[in-house]
Amino acid sequence: MAVDAVIFDIGNVLIEWQPERHYDRVIGEDRRRAMFAAVDLHAMNDRVDRGENFRDMVVECAEANPTFRADIMLWHDDWLHMASPVIPHSVSLLRHLRRRSVPVFALSNFGIETFDIAKPEYPFLTEFDRAYISGHMGVIKPDAEIYARVEADCGLAPERLLFTDDRVDNIVAAAARGWQTHLFEGPRGWAEKLVAEGLLDEKEAGL
Repeated sequence: MAVDAVIFDIGNVLIEWQPERHYDRVIGEDRRRAMFAAVDLHAMNDRVDRGENFRDMVVECAEANPTFRADIMLWHDDWLHMASPVIPHSVSLLRHLRRRSVPVFALSNFGIETFDIAKPEYPFLTEFDRAYISGHMGVIKPDAEIYARVEADCGLAPERLLFTDDRVDNIVAAAARGWQTHLFEGPRGWAEKLVAEGLLDEKEAGL
């Protein structure tokens, strides 16, 4: 099936997103494990990704968990250190697709404020033909609604969208709507998929 647009997730596809790794460096693995066992920080972040205010959510969580208050505030203050580093090969693939005039979209669980923080640090985040950011949409993957809204906005048939994401549940939800999908397990596999689909040649894909 031909591909009319390629859709990238962002976290762990274009930018590494490993909060636990950053906390291990800053507060140590033992305290990080204790904090994550006591506080559902990823659920807090889901609220941000649904459009609630970034700082307000972190402060609310910190105040509710005084034992870890200072550490939880690092989710706000050190956010760019958690959302790093860039995955250069993936960025190169995005840019080569655009040079070929292949429409490239983003579909990412990302907060309104955090996306604004990230764009100056990672200019390629401004290069998508369309960016579907969950915070602005008020819904997160893998809710079927977010995929339906992408389809409605771009006007392309689901079976002509090729989507990559590092999370199986997000891929399964997209496939259920008829999207072509690729589970991202590293940029090389994604590059090979783009070559197999005739969207890039091996040189462009860095193979």
